[in-house]
Amino acid sequence: MSSVSSESASGGLLKSLQTDRWMSQLPDQLLDVPLYNLAIPGSHNSITYCLDKNNRSPVDHTQPDFLKKLDKYMKPIIRPFVYKWSITQESTVKEQLDEGVRYCDLRIAHKPNDDSCDLYFYHGVYTTITVGVVLKEIREWLEAHPKEVVILSFSHFLGLNQELHQHLIHSIQNTFGPKLCPKYETVTLRNLWRLGYQVIISYENDIMNFYDDLWPHISYWWANKCKAEALIQEIERRKQHGRPDGFFVAGINLTEDAKYIVSHPTESLNGLVMSTYPVLLEWVQKQTPGPSPGAINIIAGDFVKEGQLVPAVISLNEELLNWTS
Repeated sequence: MSSVSSESASGGLLKSLQTDRWMSQLPDQLLDVPLYNLAIPGSHNSITYCLDKNNRSPVDHTQPDFLKKLDKYMKPIIRPFVYKWSITQESTVKEQLDEGVRYCDLRIAHKPNDDSCDLYFYHGVYTTITVGVVLKEIREWLEAHPKEVVILSFSHFLGLNQELHQHLIHSIQNTFGPKLCPKYETVTLRNLWRLGYQVIISYENDIMNFYDDLWPHISYWWANKCKAEALIQEIERRKQHGRPDGFFVAGINLTEDAKYIVSHPTESLNGLVMSTYPVLLEWVQKQTPGPSPGAINIIAGDFVKEGQLVPAVISLNEELLNWTS
């Protein structure tokens, strides 16, 4: 449990909220604001702290053919590059939730030539930990934090057929049970607390239409830029067209390309992100949540425990105190 300040929340300074239970400590006037009008911290590619570093995992099928070939014949040389540019979070899912993250970007895969129904996360390579284990960890955390609500975005499905989708959905339902919020429910904290709902599941597949407890895919604004200034420019361009209805994510995660990696052989994604976080945080601190066309909702980034992103996003909800008064 951590706190980003010692000042009283009753004084209107949301920086004082304990990050592991900040939703439960929000001022009363924010409890009836829909979650899609609050500022919510998120993590991009949330489960990459446990990528398989023992070289047992193949490079995932989304990677370029040249990288697959290099990895096959030059694994000892190539794998270190894959790892240091694929890990986007170094803290576990429970640590991220303790830090204040309430949106998790979960990218699901079934390993090729695997006869089991085990599902994993992936980014460059597959994780050592299964989806089922992580879901149980999230449930355990929620049981210890009964007034916190998490948004879990399942997407980028790799190697899943209809049977595996149904297996995953049943696993989600069995794990969270009555904590799952139906997609037609009013998503204010006061209402969710009243009904006992703590989990909103976004599912990027048409199968979600057959389940009341699966929400549509949440739009993720991905800039596809390796420089902070270019990323900010792209998100600002999108903001000019208005915010989507409901939940949406502004991803302030940088994206490196092969040219950048080759020209920066001693660098890593962590180093790139940490060097640009001051510029990104300056932009974050100028944002405003709410229903207006230029407002933000979820802001997701990399290495969330290290970059002070989470408290900066939570603090943006102070802007809503005047709006709701």
